[in-house]
Amino acid sequence: MADHITIEKAPGKWSVRSGGAVLGESVNALRLIENGYDPVIYFPREDIAMAFLDPSDKTTHCPHKGDATYFSIVNKSSTVPDAVWSYEAPKDAVSDIGGYLAFYESDMVKVEQL
Repeated sequence: MADHITIEKAPGKWSVRSGGAVLGESVNALRLIENGYDPVIYFPREDIAMAFLDPSDKTTHCPHKGDATYFSIVNKSSTVPDAVWSYEAPKDAVSDIGGYLAFYESDMVKVEQL
């Protein structure tokens, strides 16, 4: 694993909400800790209501994790563009997060431990 990145099972149950909708809950989330950044919770795709997510054209590249693809959250009350990212084919050192989903927290998106 990259020297400055740690991936571990996130303790307990985690939830993600947006626009009053629960997008998912998981007891199988992962926590990625990268030096210099706040920890990020990654949710297994099967624990997220994918009907709320629309693929975006946005992509980014991280030299340690690889190429990220993005999704916008769309629900009855709002659209939150590019609020979700995933590493579909991450670098070997962080392969545990492959296909998992992470969410930018904001006024519109809440990730919390239950």
